[in-house]
Amino acid sequence: MSRLMPSALRACSRPAFQPQRFARNFRTSPPSLETSSAAMPLRKPVGAFRGGLFGFLLGTTLAGAGTYYYILDEYRVSNELLTEDIYALQAAVHSVHKYVSSLEEKVDAMQKKK
Repeated sequence: MSRLMPSALRACSRPAFQPQRFARNFRTSPPSLETSSAAMPLRKPVGAFRGGLFGFLLGTTLAGAGTYYYILDEYRVSNELLTEDIYALQAAVHSVHKYVSSLEEKVDAMQKKK
């Protein structure tokens, strides 16, 4: 019984997690070691600054183009409304001119009767 007791105490005093004492050997099969030349071509990585700058310039260009076409459309609509108002004002001036001319003719006719 005395021999069992120290081994039981040793089992209780060990930590629950023990790192493995043996290194694992990783092995791969021969086909996976072969490198194929038709694999992905090497690409130069795009840095965060260059990618951010490109995104900023692209966004600014798109926003500017959208704003330009919006303002161009608003200008066209306001120009059409202004043209319609000018034609309406021209017609009103023409009708007032005709009315004043007819009044002048009536005044001249009344003065000739006197």
